[in-house]
Amino acid sequence: MCDVTKHRSSPDFVLPAIFRAIERGMFEFTDTVLQARPDLMWFSNQKDRNLFHFAIECRQEKIYSLIYRLNKRKRIMIGHKADKSGNCALHVAGMLSPLAKLDNISGAALQMQRELQWFQEVETIVLPRIKESPNYNDGMMPCELFTRSHKELVKEGERWMKESATSCTVVGALIITMMFAAAFTVPGGNNGETGFPIFLHKKLFMAFMVSDAISLFSSTTSVLMFLGILTSRYAEDDFLKSLPTKMIIGLSTLFISIATMMVAFSSALFIMIHEQSWIVIPMIFLASVPVTLFIWMQFPLLVEMYISTYGGGIVDKKVKSRA
Repeated sequence: MCDVTKHRSSPDFVLPAIFRAIERGMFEFTDTVLQARPDLMWFSNQKDRNLFHFAIECRQEKIYSLIYRLNKRKRIMIGHKADKSGNCALHVAGMLSPLAKLDNISGAALQMQRELQWFQEVETIVLPRIKESPNYNDGMMPCELFTRSHKELVKEGERWMKESATSCTVVGALIITMMFAAAFTVPGGNNGETGFPIFLHKKLFMAFMVSDAISLFSSTTSVLMFLGILTSRYAEDDFLKSLPTKMIIGLSTLFISIATMMVAFSSALFIMIHEQSWIVIPMIFLASVPVTLFIWMQFPLLVEMYISTYGGGIVDKKVKSRA
């Protein structure tokens, strides 16, 4: 393939293949072809969009990262080039992603976050005056095109966030109620003369009290974070950092509160019937089921949200050759 692409007379043969490769995310193939024929990056498809414009359109971040092998002047030239409709690279980034790419991201809020990350990434290769240049068809600036194209996604993201926050708020509020009550109805009761808990000096009792307090404080924090989500203004930029951060803190503290609630329950159970180990051990095992279910259902989303929000960005600016 490299021998063929080195011949200057074969762009018509190579271009359809490389555009299909970009659409399918075939990084190694695209990388190899561009190393053999660097001039191909300036060729365009039927819409007069070059390879990097098309990578933006298809949201192929690995292929788009190849642009950082070029010097700043060439990156700016690519970013400024307009297609037949007068859309520069930033206009293309302002268009909605293909559904196939959006479906790979969990939740409309994270989908909106990824779209914002793409838009901000492409902003770095265009000059300020280009950010305010209108296209031919609609006379819209890139930011205006982005707002129009993502209007429905913002609504879906808001609905997804509110539904998730509402459900988690109910769970957090129930935990607060139980843990607050448990702090004053300690296992074994209180000494009638001193008023202190009967098992005050037992290590398991201290484990019960500490885990109860942690569960209460973390669930309270969780509820406050979810209330912050429910009362947010839901502007476009909120989906970039503000809302995901609140959701990360809320889910993390909710997980801690559930885990420590189970620890408190297990400690209290062991204090009360420690001599009946055949009952205690299975009950403690069952107490781990809610924690396991929460990890199984919510932890992948939490990890994905954290990486998406605080990871290294959507493109690798230090991309190296794979050929």
